[in-house]
Amino acid sequence: MRELISFACGQCGRRNYTGDKNKRNTPDKLVFRKYCRFCRTHTEHREDKIK
Repeated sequence: MRELISFACGQCGRRNYTGDKNKRNTPDKLVFRKYCRFCRTHTEHREDKIK
């Protein structure tokens, strides 16, 4: 039931974080404000599929 996801930076598009979520409880895409080491600032990270 749980699905592996990665979080991509909204500015540079790099995948910096990974995680998992329950698709039944949270069908929407997750969005967090996290630190991007490539941009060197806190940016919005959106859910992205792990390839």
